[in-house]
Amino acid sequence: MKVLLGMGGSPDGFDALEETLDRARQAGDDLTVAVLDTSEDYDVDEVEAKVRERLDEAGVETEIHTLSGHPGSQLSQLAEREGFDRIVIGGGQRSPMGKIELGEVAEFVLLNADTTVTLVR
Repeated sequence: MKVLLGMGGSPDGFDALEETLDRARQAGDDLTVAVLDTSEDYDVDEVEAKVRERLDEAGVETEIHTLSGHPGSQLSQLAEREGFDRIVIGGGQRSPMGKIELGEVAEFVLLNADTTVTLVR
């Protein structure tokens, strides 16, 4: 399966990276990582360096894209353009009432992507 992981610098993104790495190793998925420029809180170059370091530790060779502009739109377009079977994104916190609250990027991708989306919480 051809899998595209979209992530920013948040802990949710790195949790999704770990889960996706485990799945890729077990299932033999072809993994590509898209580092999203989503926040002024995270330097995209530092996030990409951490991702590369983690991929090297895991012994997984993969392509890394850095996406700027509207991250949800860019991620969805990349998945469609390059024929990915699945988009994986992290996110989703529970509200005090127990309902899931999605960030802007996760919500956009879930609602607009033509590709199957997996949300890692």
